[in-house]
Amino acid sequence: MAILTPMQIDALNELGNIGSSHAANALSALLMHQIELTVPAVEIVDLAEVHEYVTDDPFAIILFEMQGEIDHAGYILFLLPLSSAIRMINVMMGMDDENREIGEMDESALQEIGNIMASAFLNATAELLSVIMMPSPPNLVIDMGHAVIEEILTDLAVEVNEVIIFQTSLSCDQYSISGNLMMLPAIDTLREILSIMDQMLEDSA
Repeated sequence: MAILTPMQIDALNELGNIGSSHAANALSALLMHQIELTVPAVEIVDLAEVHEYVTDDPFAIILFEMQGEIDHAGYILFLLPLSSAIRMINVMMGMDDENREIGEMDESALQEIGNIMASAFLNATAELLSVIMMPSPPNLVIDMGHAVIEEILTDLAVEVNEVIIFQTSLSCDQYSISGNLMMLPAIDTLREILSIMDQMLEDSA
């Protein structure tokens, strides 16, 4: 696992703050409610430890491939407990039934919410790297958390050793919702991110 310096951790936290600010503005416009979105913690963990951040409860997990100027850059996952996902959809659609089945309209809403989250954090990363990055079309899976994560990690098309986890806390006037946004950068992509962070820190010293 990469051992981050305190300054690299600060830089990742700033990346999370920028991404969450972009996402909050876009979600507020989409949901037509004032959304507060913070990233209380950022961690980098071994790929094998990712399962510790989900449970066997039902989850809505939206998967994106990072696309743009960097080939095979990696993936982004946005993970929400299903109960939290339904609350977000309710805010978007003006509904209040939390004990219902997920339908096609709900799935479309979740994909749009996930796309906003992924785009916001990718834009922040792209600004850092001075490249163009964007998410692929979303792939939504609703199932037990561990099962979905296991399947996704088995099917990765690029080599990933470590995962950057942005723990997110979202609140509006109706709900408080916690989720995780996981960035699964390819080995070379993570190396590039950390290298640029080091250069920026040296330049600012």
